[in-house]
Amino acid sequence: MAGDSVKTWKLVKRYNGKTRMNMGDCFLHYRQSFYSNGTVTDNNAQHPSCGPSLSGTWSIIKDSLGYTHIRITSVKLKELLHIDKDYKDFRIFYASKDSLHLSYTHKQFGKKRRISDYLVSEELSIPDRKFHH
Repeated sequence: MAGDSVKTWKLVKRYNGKTRMNMGDCFLHYRQSFYSNGTVTDNNAQHPSCGPSLSGTWSIIKDSLGYTHIRITSVKLKELLHIDKDYKDFRIFYASKDSLHLSYTHKQFGKKRRISDYLVSEELSIPDRKFHH
């Protein structure tokens, strides 16, 4: 997740349930950095129209079914995701040096939806994708 000291991930695609979401400017700008000291930050503060930034801690956990998750803990999660807890678990479906597939549930419009994020290392070039920096 963090490499030797820090690894920054960018969002390649996102699904809301089975529907692929439109990748507008905020998605294309978005970067999330995981540090080997267990902290995590994003870059939304650099793009104020994209919402508040997240900073917190991260850890790898296993749930009661044996699935592996990244747990992000931050007091800001309550505001950002409209949840009661100060942590959120993101199930890891796939992880390698350069790519990551995470999934989590999110309540949207009164319904619980599964969001699936596909991320790649910031250094990785993706053909036909125009990422903002």
